[in-house]
Amino acid sequence: MTHPHLPTTESAVTAIREIAQEYGLAMTATHDIGADRTSHRAAAGAFAVLDPDGSLPHEAFVELGGSPAVTVQLFPDEDAKITVDDVDFEDLPRDVVPAFLRSVYGGLAYVTGRFFPPGQWLIVPLPGDETYKELILRTSLTPWLARSFRS
Repeated sequence: MTHPHLPTTESAVTAIREIAQEYGLAMTATHDIGADRTSHRAAAGAFAVLDPDGSLPHEAFVELGGSPAVTVQLFPDEDAKITVDDVDFEDLPRDVVPAFLRSVYGGLAYVTGRFFPPGQWLIVPLPGDETYKELILRTSLTPWLARSFRS
């Protein structure tokens, strides 16, 4: 499945803002710009603002209001981390962020579990048979996760 290409952190923030408006969610975004401010920039030297190639890296942290609790970290290397009710989806391609959020807020994401091997997973299906799945590490489910449980 191809996703709309989000070439910059700013374009990804704009896409998230549109989804927040679509679902009536409050949104806050903080931006870190410069190699000295971003977390994924080990290649730049100490106190360097630019990457070795002369570019200015841009990272953003977005928090969406409502239930479930969702945060999105957008990294300069075109990847993202989305946390849904304390369940972390690490190393996602930045381009899947809009479809991922639409799946969560559109009611397509669900929780599944079994006794052996024991565990519960948050499943986030995307268009085109692409699915992301993460183990839920907490012992009790949040109200949103519990409502999303499918056997």
